[in-house]
Amino acid sequence: MFELKSTVEDTCQSWSKPASDTEESKCDNAIRMIRDAINNSEELADFIIDLIPKGSYHNNTNVRLNSDVDIAIVLRDTFFADYPDGKEDKDFGNSPSTYKFSQYREAVKNALNSKFGKENVKVGNKAIKVNSNSYRVDADAVPCFEHRRYREDGTFITGTGFIVRNTGKRDENYPEQHYENGKEKNKKTDRRFKKAVRIIKRLRYKMEDEGYNHPNISSFLIECLVWNVPNNCFGHTKLSEDVRLTFDFLIDKTAKQELCEDWGEVSELIYLFHRGRKYTRTETRNFLIDAKNYLFT
Repeated sequence: MFELKSTVEDTCQSWSKPASDTEESKCDNAIRMIRDAINNSEELADFIIDLIPKGSYHNNTNVRLNSDVDIAIVLRDTFFADYPDGKEDKDFGNSPSTYKFSQYREAVKNALNSKFGKENVKVGNKAIKVNSNSYRVDADAVPCFEHRRYREDGTFITGTGFIVRNTGKRDENYPEQHYENGKEKNKKTDRRFKKAVRIIKRLRYKMEDEGYNHPNISSFLIECLVWNVPNNCFGHTKLSEDVRLTFDFLIDKTAKQELCEDWGEVSELIYLFHRGRKYTRTETRNFLIDAKNYLFT
């Protein structure tokens, strides 16, 4: 799929570019049609619902043609909450809701079925997949409740939360904070942050096509890893030097848990190497070493 140029710098320049305008238009169409589906649903008509684009398309780190667009369909009327130790609903004036997350997910599925047809909609453990056509890309629509992380004073950080179907566990994300933080770092690094992310994402796909085995290294993880690279590693005359320094920093710091245990996702609200992840620090470092060697040797 990808063709290496004559020099590493040529390759980095080529791989740093965002998705094409045509691809962006198809992503926009998918989001607009999902919004129409929700707005036209009688089951959801009385609720306050926000659509929050997220993922690589929204964060401008998308690199593959025909990749999915991700969107959180967030119900505001009912929310999940995490409280400080020793606190509960009543301490903040909240009460349990009678509206269950399973009911909401079913209502969202019905809305998408009505808009796109049942044959084009598939319910997964996290997202509801809407199949692509010549007009739109595949879309992963994620029904979510608002998630609130409360502080002692009653203020809270707002994110999104959903119940994973096959485990029954709750998952939280902070797509709006992720977007704002990524945009700010990109500005401070003269747009080199997202270029480096795209380069390493394309490098991962190239390696995957050639048989390298790093199944747990996701595009999201790559973006979060580069987020933790200091800004002074970016902005050199050659883009390839930024990428080399990025690898050097990440490989060095992932050598020991104590050197990267405080790293966060781009949102800076979830630790990157905490328990329960599909990936480990060791396999992350192995990927980084393989990726650097592939590109620079």
